[in-house]
Amino acid sequence: MTLHDPLVLVTGPTGYVGGRLLTALQARGARVRCLTRRPESLAGRIDERTEVVEADVLEPDTLTAALDGVEVAYYMVHSMGSRGSFEDEDRAAATNFAAAAARAGVRRIVYLGGLGRSGASLSDHLASRQEVGRILSSTGVPTIEFRASIIVGSGSLSFEVLRGLVHKLPIMITPRWVDTLTQPIAIEDVIAYLGGALDLDADTSATYEIGGPDRVSYGELMSEYGRQRGLERRFISVPFLTPRLSSLWLGLVTPVYARVARKMIDGLRNETIVGNDQAARDFPQIHPRGVAAAVAGAITDRNEAPTRWSDSISSGGSARRALPTPLRRQIVDSRWVWVPTTPEVAFKPIQRIGGRTGWYYGERLWDMRGFLDLVMGGVGTRRGRRHAVDLAPGDTVDFWRVEAIEPDRLLRLVAEMKLPGKAWLQFRVEPSRHGSIIRQTAFFEPKGLFGRLYWHALSPFHQFVFPGMLRRIAEIASVSPTPTATPAPPVGVTAGPEPLHDA
Repeated sequence: MTLHDPLVLVTGPTGYVGGRLLTALQARGARVRCLTRRPESLAGRIDERTEVVEADVLEPDTLTAALDGVEVAYYMVHSMGSRGSFEDEDRAAATNFAAAAARAGVRRIVYLGGLGRSGASLSDHLASRQEVGRILSSTGVPTIEFRASIIVGSGSLSFEVLRGLVHKLPIMITPRWVDTLTQPIAIEDVIAYLGGALDLDADTSATYEIGGPDRVSYGELMSEYGRQRGLERRFISVPFLTPRLSSLWLGLVTPVYARVARKMIDGLRNETIVGNDQAARDFPQIHPRGVAAAVAGAITDRNEAPTRWSDSISSGGSARRALPTPLRRQIVDSRWVWVPTTPEVAFKPIQRIGGRTGWYYGERLWDMRGFLDLVMGGVGTRRGRRHAVDLAPGDTVDFWRVEAIEPDRLLRLVAEMKLPGKAWLQFRVEPSRHGSIIRQTAFFEPKGLFGRLYWHALSPFHQFVFPGMLRRIAEIASVSPTPTATPAPPVGVTAGPEPLHDA
């Protein structure tokens, strides 16, 4: 079939691949509609032609409006970050989406799955990826399925694991999976294939195995990264290192936490290599780069990665966290400080918080909290942040996620660490006479008695860290005071149970 400027739906636009695909489709002038559970997370990432629809593939009733008028639908949904059974969630989501796409008259579904020879030995992760492809095509909608191995790109889950291992371990005690053969592909080439599916002249389903020209082991891939960074690394194979032990090990030394690592490592025992040249014949304009070029590209754009796996909404294991209503009660710890500068200047250190900048005070305590979170199976602080300055709703900041941001006025972070309740950390900047007021507020909605005991047990930590953090932010913001500035009043503190009605 020939498609002329079709309406294109992108699911998973906040994810690593989906976010880059969205950028590429907008660059080519396509009419795009995004399906997301949190529309605010796409603020600043879409152009004037792009629509955003709030929907959830696990809620069938929300899909009708999202698919109305759509000709091509990209299915970029994966539940590996789920705290439950990712296979069940992926199966249910794909079933819902396939049925809704058929009802809506969608002419093509494009899906990115995983390589691996089918059979009893295929890991649960890869088997689920291939099952989703079969489900999507089961209702008769022509489905183009691309199956890829490890994706090499700045911010990708696989690359960040590799980078973390090579940088932190000069001598690696490695399990058997480092000798497994893989056929890596650069993220740029993955996006090229996905974009090429728009122009493919076909009216039936097809599966394409895609990869770069090089077949290497995971160990060789790590060696190539080390070579390009000038890091010589030694590998000592230990065959009794189980997937569970490997996942805990990865969770401690790389940006990926144990829950996701365990699911990912299970798939590393399977060879993921391309078995035919159908993709080369049907997409002759695409010439995938080799391993050396793919790694070099990932290194080059690491500090400005447009998307990261950890910024996807599901990377924290939850879809969304609704703010408490004014009728519910929370524990609130609030303080403020006056600074002799404009709101724009006062907001700058707030906007840089976390990641390499840190939390301005009590860094060792923050690191300790992150380590404890990793041990408990949480996300820890290793996710960092996507950009040193820019923030957008949905971005991760260590073990927080940006829930709301208003330039020069508001930053609200929602916690994604393991907690007996829900927590938010908010900074609000307000203009004041001859300067600005920075208000810092921590909100905690405890879950039962244990939640309240947890808050009170950490109260000494809060009373040490939060005032110190605010003072340091004020010092940085006051480096360039306004000419008419008057001496700053002391930091003000208020604390107590209040409803979250000012957020």
